[in-house]
Amino acid sequence: MDLNFTAEELAFRAEIRQWVAANLPADISHKVHNALRLNKDDLQRWAKLLGKQGWHGWAWPQQFGGPGWNAVQRHLFEEECALAGAPRIVPFGPVMVAPVIMAFGTLEQQQRHLPGIMSGEVWWSQGYSEPGSGSDLASVKCRAERQGDKYIVNGQKTWTTLGQFGDWIFCLVRTDPTVKPQAGISFLLIDMKSPGVTVRPIIMLDGEHEVNEVFFDNVEVPAENLVGEENKGWTYAKYLLAHERTNIADVNRAKRELERLKRIAKAEGVYDDTRFRDQIALLEVDIVALEMMVLRVLSAEKSGKQSLDVAGLLKIRGSEIQQRYTELLMLAGGPFSLPFIHEAMEAGWQGDYVGAAHCAPLASHYFNYRKTTIYGGSNEVQRNIVAQTVLG
Repeated sequence: MDLNFTAEELAFRAEIRQWVAANLPADISHKVHNALRLNKDDLQRWAKLLGKQGWHGWAWPQQFGGPGWNAVQRHLFEEECALAGAPRIVPFGPVMVAPVIMAFGTLEQQQRHLPGIMSGEVWWSQGYSEPGSGSDLASVKCRAERQGDKYIVNGQKTWTTLGQFGDWIFCLVRTDPTVKPQAGISFLLIDMKSPGVTVRPIIMLDGEHEVNEVFFDNVEVPAENLVGEENKGWTYAKYLLAHERTNIADVNRAKRELERLKRIAKAEGVYDDTRFRDQIALLEVDIVALEMMVLRVLSAEKSGKQSLDVAGLLKIRGSEIQQRYTELLMLAGGPFSLPFIHEAMEAGWQGDYVGAAHCAPLASHYFNYRKTTIYGGSNEVQRNIVAQTVLG
């Protein structure tokens, strides 16, 4: 196992760093570094810039229009973007549904959907969770009944992140209720502009509209939108979740937020507190350990060995670290973190701040990140999976 980067890899890093510095809009970078609210335009502007470069699908093979980078190059690209203050790429299109379409979709589906994902023009949403079917995806109840050359979809999805912006949604649907749960699920692509699709906002504790409920009322979906075989969707769902859980670890964003934590701790006068600085040091050790785990996976892939089956471990540790740095950020701000002032989180706010401006979003982000150990498969479920597949 060699965790050192080669001269070629370091040159690649320098090339990415130079391009990002020249192309990342300064207003977007400012928002990211200061945890200000990102709107749809911010996210899609960056996606389209990457798309023009052919990098929005940075993990795609060349045969599907991607750069064909190896695992180490993909990691370096993600790291340079994160450290520069680029928004996290919305993963539902390029990271989640695209690999499924590549692996199991028809040629027509690939030609229809992949270009729009790469360009950043088409916004995808994820239709997995349902009321009563969170981590237990095998229990989904949203029905799709085949009628000739179309499916009729009825049911509900929930916690649909940024679904209010969605053009398309990929869904797990129940196509055979008579067999065991995992065997009766299909993977369906649905145009969110179809009659019968309703998106209802779920407003969170901090007042943000990030997640949604999506209702399907006799929605007609062409049968050609079925990915792979009918009733084989569980296989495709597991394939997708491996990509999602690795992506959730997001070690590069953690490194950037660690530096922000140090800046705010110094500004608020708590960095000189030995006990508080100890907590920052413990967090930094955990981030380095997570990075080493990621690099171990990359080393195995680069050498052609079987990739380590640690997607669940990466998800567990990555999500816990995200919760920890948001907690320490809020503690650094102390009582000045309390106000939930939405306008104070916007660039250009001219009102009075309670405390320094950097304190305004701290409590909001702390509460928002309580979700990380739940979505993508709760950590309790992930520990069971790790115990069975990794520990034996």
